[in-house]
Amino acid sequence: MPNPAYDNINALEDRQAMGLDKAYSDRLDPRRMHRQCRRLTGVDPAALAQVAEDAAVAPETRLAAGTLLALHGDPRIDVDSPAMLDVPGGKVRLGLPPQRVESVVAAWRHVGVRREWIAKETPEYTVDITAFRIARYPVTNSEYRTFLLDTKSPWLPTSWRFGVHPVHLANHPVWTVPPQAADAYAAWLSRRTGRRFRLPTEAEWEYAASGGDGREYPWGDHLAADAANTVESGPLTTTPVGVHPAGRSPFGADDMGGNVEEYVSDDYRPYPGGQRIADDLTADGRAYRVARGGSFTRYADLARCRRRHGWYPKAVYAMGFRLAESPA
Repeated sequence: MPNPAYDNINALEDRQAMGLDKAYSDRLDPRRMHRQCRRLTGVDPAALAQVAEDAAVAPETRLAAGTLLALHGDPRIDVDSPAMLDVPGGKVRLGLPPQRVESVVAAWRHVGVRREWIAKETPEYTVDITAFRIARYPVTNSEYRTFLLDTKSPWLPTSWRFGVHPVHLANHPVWTVPPQAADAYAAWLSRRTGRRFRLPTEAEWEYAASGGDGREYPWGDHLAADAANTVESGPLTTTPVGVHPAGRSPFGADDMGGNVEEYVSDDYRPYPGGQRIADDLTADGRAYRVARGGSFTRYADLARCRRRHGWYPKAVYAMGFRLAESPA
């Protein structure tokens, strides 16, 4: 049944938009986290990293391992040498067939999805993509801290209370920053390393998430409770990168379906043969940068590989980014 409360989701208070009651309730029992952290105390960081990304390990244990890694120093995170994955080039079919729009809208109408949001995904189109590399993880707080210290940039994440780096969240994705900050980070890291870092194009991002086989989510065609940090089953906060291995994309990228939304390099424009769609993101008549992937504050409709969205001035829009790299 459609929920009339979601007729205009951007008019709702943040907790209401996330489907949360006014009264407080725990999503994650802190006592269980305490027990898991005590069990893992004394485990060396390399072993903790293996636990954090082991799909055979219980979700709360993976989360505890990732939480401890933030304080120990996460060996998976290296600002000058981020983990990158090779994505082969080829002729790729992307986008959504127009005849599927109504079924997608019907599937997500109960959480406020509107037809114009899904119509932006049409039509299907073919694009030639040159081989490139995609970051395994979104850029983390600790990496972004190095960028700020090195550049004296004014783009402090609004998620950092009073602009102070959250040490206990060092290996969580950075959010919320403007797209200009994401561009500047990629340019800074390119100068620092002599490599060719950038943000992925929108087509590259969708290809890296889906493998080009038309799947609905990075992990397959059906929702899976432990595949992504979205509002349905996540802890309602960011999580350490890589602790949802069941949601890994076909090329091995983590967190492309949840945790934080990710800017790409493109502003919104219609796909070849499509029409420009006006929605809440174009209300002021300005262009906007496209974002992809779901987040801990949003429903899993945003975790769909084809979903196109962007920043809106509300706290539930948790905007981060991941890097791409052009071949030398």
